[in-house]
Amino acid sequence: MTARDHDGQVDVTALVNEIQGHLLIAATRQEGHEAAARFTASLDWLTNHQRAELERQFAAEHLAVVRTSWQRTAARSTELRAEYEAKYRRLKGRLTAVALALAATTPLLLLLLAPPRR
Repeated sequence: MTARDHDGQVDVTALVNEIQGHLLIAATRQEGHEAAARFTASLDWLTNHQRAELERQFAAEHLAVVRTSWQRTAARSTELRAEYEAKYRRLKGRLTAVALALAATTPLLLLLLAPPRR
């Protein structure tokens, strides 16, 4: 599932993003397993099978919570991007209008402010 462009060439940016995603998921899974192990360490009454099952469930829940958090973050960043792009378009439109108004009125102002000819 390597990212390729329309010519079949590898898209390096997409490939790097894909690798970073895999590394992030692997790190998150490791964090979940470590947190699960810390949690079950104090439960000395668990059998080995119970401990392993509890750690598996804990790690899976940890990954699900993190994934939900990432999805919310991605959705919010999409919303913010849309808001900022809309603001940028409005600002760009205003600046263009001001520039056009200045360009249109500058010759008139120069004529009005020029000293009279004799």
